[in-house]
Amino acid sequence: MSAPRHRLAAATLALLVLVVLLVPLIARLDQQLVDLRAASLPPSPGHPFGTDEVGRDVLLRSIYGLRVSMLVGLVAAVVSVAIGGLVGLVAGAAGGFADRLLMRVVDGFNSLPHLLFGIFIVALFAPSSTAVIVSVAVTHWTTTARIVRSEVLSLRGRPFIDAAISGGSSRLRVIRRHFLPNLAPQLLLSTVLMIPHAIWHETALSFLGLGLPPHLASLGNMINDGQRSLLAGDWWTSLFPGLLVLLPTLAISALAQHLRDRANPRWRSELVL
Repeated sequence: MSAPRHRLAAATLALLVLVVLLVPLIARLDQQLVDLRAASLPPSPGHPFGTDEVGRDVLLRSIYGLRVSMLVGLVAAVVSVAIGGLVGLVAGAAGGFADRLLMRVVDGFNSLPHLLFGIFIVALFAPSSTAVIVSVAVTHWTTTARIVRSEVLSLRGRPFIDAAISGGSSRLRVIRRHFLPNLAPQLLLSTVLMIPHAIWHETALSFLGLGLPPHLASLGNMINDGQRSLLAGDWWTSLFPGLLVLLPTLAISALAQHLRDRANPRWRSELVL
């Protein structure tokens, strides 16, 4: 990836993080406050993203929704990678029956449609960010598990692992001193790659009415609400929240590709060729 591209992605992501952190502290938006006198106003200097059908400022609500989506995406990605990393590490390090059993569990989860399984999970709870995090983590840990298991199996054949075992190191010490430091870059990359997917998953669930409570600002809720306004010509109520879903996911994906290229230059050269 060219340097300007990943720097632009980093600058965009940093700007979005600053906005979602600072603007709510300054604006102090009451998400349930309505102003029917300012209902369905198009974008203007006073309301850059316009207002919705009950007079709420779309820009401020979109910022609140983006904050929720990014926070849920980050936490869900960390939990998902932690689960997958643990399963992959145990499977690769233990081998034998434990490896075969855990991989059959992974195959079982992979056979389930992720979105439908995620809907089933959130349906068991009241609409909340916790339910969305559990849904994303439970349905998306399998990829990390397979990657980590493959890395561990590769590391097990290295001479320094054989030397550590021959020197009397316990399996736990080998995992802590050799496996985990070598797996750290892959776990970090998996987390970064998982965040955009988690954001999209949260948005999709909220759009379907199964994510956050409807009265709270969420990008998925706002896009869902904006569908009704489209018939009246209020295009801005769904367009701008949709763009704010795209911006962080594209920026994070670009940074993840840059990290992957830095971690594995050979992969980058193969792409160029």
